[in-house]
Amino acid sequence: MTKFLMPTSAETLDLLNAIVDEMIAQFSITRAEAVARINKCWHRTDLSSEDDLILHEDEYYWALGIYFGDVKDWSPDADRSTWTPLPKPSRNSGYWTIEE
Repeated sequence: MTKFLMPTSAETLDLLNAIVDEMIAQFSITRAEAVARINKCWHRTDLSSEDDLILHEDEYYWALGIYFGDVKDWSPDADRSTWTPLPKPSRNSGYWTIEE
């Protein structure tokens, strides 16, 4: 089960789970790491509104932004081989809420 640290609505929870799936597909990371990255990004944010601002973008947009920070090219076929991902949260950060 995916466990996020922030309050969510049903719609934002669906989006967060879609972002996790997108990060796994795009970057070959574990579900645990994807959840930890999302928790680090939004742990202080209340996402419980059914018309939350994050719903105005899709999972692809958020996955790239959360993983890389600075997105140089949004096209799906962009060469990201030289891009550096943001460091993953440390294991003792509290952001890792599920096992790998």
